[in-house]
Amino acid sequence: MRYELYYWAGIQGRGEFVRLALEETAADYVDVVREAGGEGAMMRLLDGEEVERPPFAPPYLRAGRLLIGQTANILHYLGPRHDLVPSSEGGRLWAHQLQLTIADLVDEAHDTHHPIASSLYYEDQRPEAKSRTADFLKSRVPKYLGYFEKVLERNKARGGHLIGAKPSYPDLSLFQVVAGLRYAFPRAMARLEPKYPRVVAVHGRVAARPRIAAYLGSNRRIPFNEHGIFRHYPELDSEG
Repeated sequence: MRYELYYWAGIQGRGEFVRLALEETAADYVDVVREAGGEGAMMRLLDGEEVERPPFAPPYLRAGRLLIGQTANILHYLGPRHDLVPSSEGGRLWAHQLQLTIADLVDEAHDTHHPIASSLYYEDQRPEAKSRTADFLKSRVPKYLGYFEKVLERNKARGGHLIGAKPSYPDLSLFQVVAGLRYAFPRAMARLEPKYPRVVAVHGRVAARPRIAAYLGSNRRIPFNEHGIFRHYPELDSEG
């Protein structure tokens, strides 16, 4: 099966979590909007003109006759089909739970630069963004990273992965979160990372996996930029 991934061109965004899973498993897929006419095709699906069950927003994945929306839902589908999740029901639900927690973190990261409304420019909400980011870096990032550090510590005897004895899609997603936070808040992350060595180690192990390393070095990996979820505004970055 050749998958069709629909997500905005030019940004990593939430689609990147799906791309990492597809790249890690060498799945046959096309990043539709990066092809000629792809954005129009994406918008027709988004408008519900061609499907009975239209998605709310990108990313969405076409898998045969299925059209699957929401990042965590897409990964919940791909995981058991590409050996990126334990085979037990409990293991699959645990992976989904971890991914949903990552989704919460990603939403909060987005809201650091758009705390009032996504429809406003960052420049229209700078004071509010500064306040929101200060709390995010002081309280929320440590809470999330501390949680994943605890999960990794409890699974340390099985190779340092979040689940079981081999990487799962939440490990890939945790890699992306660390990479994104490093891009957005390099000074703050330099201060925070020593407190979460297991989380940092997951980032390193995922980055070194052969298919992921090849992907990161290719033009398929869209660079971080100030149009995505993780944005670097120096005035928001803090050392403490």
